[in-house]
Amino acid sequence: MDNYKLLNEGLKVAQTYDVSSKEDSVVVYSISFQNNSLNRDKAFDFITKNPDKMLIEHTECGSKLVEMGFESVISLDHEDVMMVWAEASRRFIASAKGNITAFVDNAHPQSTFRSVELPNILKNENIKTINGLDKYKFADRFKQ
Repeated sequence: MDNYKLLNEGLKVAQTYDVSSKEDSVVVYSISFQNNSLNRDKAFDFITKNPDKMLIEHTECGSKLVEMGFESVISLDHEDVMMVWAEASRRFIASAKGNITAFVDNAHPQSTFRSVELPNILKNENIKTINGLDKYKFADRFKQ
């Protein structure tokens, strides 16, 4: 599949496939622009110990993007891959409810968490807390 077609197919998946979750089940992590995958590793370990929780990768949308290679696509620009995941993440957060569990230590300002997920968590009236803390108080730690 050529890059243009792959990008368009990825965007279609990100825009239309199911991203629904149960209340208090959403887990997010941030590894963009970091030199390790510690936050992702912690998130996956948490999911293993808490099977009622889920990452975007566990939705129909995220699963399809992974199947299409959007976790390891080397033929697309990094920005294109991030654009696809940003759309999927925006929708995932928009449909979430309750508490969000976040593994976001040292999240970079341009990461999907800081640039897409956190602003949408703050907009979503159905999300009250992150890691059990008021979502606005949690977000204060990222103000510069």
